[in-house]
Amino acid sequence: MAYCNYIAAKAEPSRSLHQNYHDNHYGFAIHDDNELFGRLIMEINQAGLSWETILKKEQTFRKAYDDFDIAKVAAYTEKDRERLLQDAGIIRNKLKVNAAIENAKTILVLQKEFGSFEKWLLHHHTKTKMEWVKLFKKTFKFTGGEIVGEFLMSIGYLPGAHSESCAVYHKILQQKPMFLNLKK
Repeated sequence: MAYCNYIAAKAEPSRSLHQNYHDNHYGFAIHDDNELFGRLIMEINQAGLSWETILKKEQTFRKAYDDFDIAKVAAYTEKDRERLLQDAGIIRNKLKVNAAIENAKTILVLQKEFGSFEKWLLHHHTKTKMEWVKLFKKTFKFTGGEIVGEFLMSIGYLPGAHSESCAVYHKILQQKPMFLNLKK
């Protein structure tokens, strides 16, 4: 079932939570590196859990990870790791916490080389999902196929975020998402 149809079957308050994400965020381009990093953190933390759990915790993730400030997260110390592992407002999983910190360090390197995380993504924008997964696994921590696919769909680099009959899909098409440039 497409996410677009799934929402209609949800009861409140779940429906409103998902509807807001669906209508205003899912599949839309993100041009701010910190927000791209934040979306990656959220997708990594969703592994093994429901997306609703992550949506409910978005604000506490922002607070815990310094509003997804890449430079601040990359500089986290062992004390910060312990703080995160004690924070009931986020997912207290050592592998996921470590991935956020290590991936922030990696993004700093990519920013130096490409100018920004977004420019690194743009540099690779014509890749297939399989090629993206290989690249992410080589570059980042805790990024399997599902995480990479959802991250890239959620920012408009891969198709599939919305059904073609969805009004939001047509809004996204007007913004010329990166998935329109994929190899055939």
